[in-house]
Amino acid sequence: MGQALFHLAFPITDVEQAKAFYVAGLGCELGRVNDKAIILNLYGHQLVGHVTQEPLPVQQGIYPRHFGLVFSEEADWEALLARAQANGLDFYQPPKYRFPGTVLAHRTFFLCDPFANLLEFKYYAHPEAVFGAHEQTAIGDR
Repeated sequence: MGQALFHLAFPITDVEQAKAFYVAGLGCELGRVNDKAIILNLYGHQLVGHVTQEPLPVQQGIYPRHFGLVFSEEADWEALLARAQANGLDFYQPPKYRFPGTVLAHRTFFLCDPFANLLEFKYYAHPEAVFGAHEQTAIGDR
């Protein structure tokens, strides 16, 4: 089977603000852009910000909706963290270590883009925790 790319479309209200956050801030590569949408390359995955005039809901907490990446290399997670800090991006939750001492142990941080979309970036100490570790039942912090 060939490799598939993940695609996510999400709401924005301003293309230039999206470009500042995602391209200058996070380091996404810029794809096509017009006054109604922007295509972004986030580590080889396609994000598409679509301009809406509708009010964007502000979520209370990280659930139920957020998106992001799970890094396979801790150094890559640390590099993105350093970039986000250096560029003054809005941290919704600062970096932390979740489930220490278990197979589910991982480092995580959450960012909030200018449109109230929440992004999570993770690195698991044990790769099997990403899709496996079926004997474990913890999912998130709820």
